[in-house]
Amino acid sequence: MVFELKNIYKDYLQGKEAVHVLKDISISVDDGEYVAIMGPSGSGKSTLMNIIGCLDKQTKGTFFFDGADIMSCSDKQLSSIRNKKIGFVFQNFNLLPRQSALENVELPLLYAGVPKKQRHELAKQALKKVGLEDRMMFKPTQLSGGQKQRVAIARAIVNKPKLLLADEPTGALDTKSGDQVMELFKELNDDGVTIVMITHEPEIANCAKRVMYIRDGELHKGAFDSRNPNFNENDTDEVSDNANNSNDIEISEIRKAQSVEELMESYRKNKNTPNISFADKGEEGGKTK
Repeated sequence: MVFELKNIYKDYLQGKEAVHVLKDISISVDDGEYVAIMGPSGSGKSTLMNIIGCLDKQTKGTFFFDGADIMSCSDKQLSSIRNKKIGFVFQNFNLLPRQSALENVELPLLYAGVPKKQRHELAKQALKKVGLEDRMMFKPTQLSGGQKQRVAIARAIVNKPKLLLADEPTGALDTKSGDQVMELFKELNDDGVTIVMITHEPEIANCAKRVMYIRDGELHKGAFDSRNPNFNENDTDEVSDNANNSNDIEISEIRKAQSVEELMESYRKNKNTPNISFADKGEEGGKTK
């Protein structure tokens, strides 16, 4: 198992009052999984990403990452986990503008104390894996948006982390570049890379093998995609009684949704809807219908 969160709460103080951002979140991710967490702005998905990425600690609950109890870790230990076990991919790339693609990819290895010659070789291998072996010496200003994101992905995987954590990885890209990044994620996952992706776009979430929906700080899980090799329509542990619950949003509505707003409209039409069967997806490889 890569990580497990149990009954996670996160509160922030606003003046003298506590604002409850995350409420009773439980999720576990195994090696080799590809999970999308989807939600609208203000849903708590960025806060959840910060906790999964060991950038912040929960207020209450337990979080184990690769066997380590995160709540009891020191700042130095958390820094080591982030550097060696988590690869981050951000919406706006976060590349150093004066450094070449190769030097940007080398950064996690530099922080990890890897010798220069080995750093060079590993960074070259990572850039080759994302199809940028002919752009190694280019600065970010000389690269397209899609190429910048591929450099960021190479940087994220160069340390061979336990988890690739992506925050809106296509948010700053055009459709074609976004599709290329999603295809690259699929290839990485097929090679065994564990991916958790945060997004607000149904079409992007649809590329993952498991999708969860966060709203008002609460995580909703539904039936799994039948294309997932681990899918079992009789698996009551995952699908539960909600699969036949009239309060669930119809899968057809999810397939038709082109945005979070449209999906939320479907949500509002269902009275007292506590659960969302959101992980079922269209039949044709990664596109909503």
